[in-house]
Amino acid sequence: MTGATGNVGRNVVEMLLAEGASVRATTRNPETAGLPEGVDVRAADLAKPDTLAAALSTVDKVYLFPEPDAVGEFVKLAEEAGVRRVVVLSSLSAKETDAEDDVIGRRHVLVERAVEASTMDWTFVRPGSFSANTLQWAHSIRAEGVVRAPYGDAQIAPVHEKDIAAVAVRALLDDGHAGKAYELTGSETMTQRRQVELIGEAIGRQVRFEELTPEQSREQMARWAPVGVIDSLLGYLADAVGKPAEVHDVSEKITGRPARTFAEWAADHVRDFV
Repeated sequence: MTGATGNVGRNVVEMLLAEGASVRATTRNPETAGLPEGVDVRAADLAKPDTLAAALSTVDKVYLFPEPDAVGEFVKLAEEAGVRRVVVLSSLSAKETDAEDDVIGRRHVLVERAVEASTMDWTFVRPGSFSANTLQWAHSIRAEGVVRAPYGDAQIAPVHEKDIAAVAVRALLDDGHAGKAYELTGSETMTQRRQVELIGEAIGRQVRFEELTPEQSREQMARWAPVGVIDSLLGYLADAVGKPAEVHDVSEKITGRPARTFAEWAADHVRDFV
């Protein structure tokens, strides 16, 4: 398990343990990882290949977080360690991404291509917009009951991190997923404004949406994201205004359970917003 402390990774760990799997997880800071008892936690960093060899020893399957900077070295080490199966947390943005200005999509493509060229069986799990992306609104919702964001009418089909994890677990544990790229979305298309309304319903108080201009949003996002990432994110939203998002039923086909709704996600995360 790489990326074991992330929103998706933590759920993958818990689901694998529930299935009786033996789990080794890597993290930069094992002492603060807070992973469940029974997980073999090792210090390692995908961006520093020299830290990975010991963690990969005796491992036969890997859940791979999409870190492109040293993915070639990871693939070489994994093959040398005898890893047979890799499940990559990728992105819908990797689908047919050729645009030079799509930084996010290009990062995922680099990881996919390196793994695809390996001798290992691979599966790409390609979620669209994460429901958990709305956690960036948590502070302003708690403090002011307001969300400030651009393109309020942009339509997305947000996907619950537990649904992403459940598909990844099936690809890790079950046969028949090699060479597949699974495109995951939530069960419904909705605007960002509607997401805000559903969070308000979950926490029991009204939350106001205030539209930012792209320029205002760019200034705000510059505090935490590089220019290329900002351009990609704003581009995705601009293209989605007034256009229903594609909704896929892959989650149900793989796991036997319909994809969770955004209202379910909001109910699961009430504590994050109050």
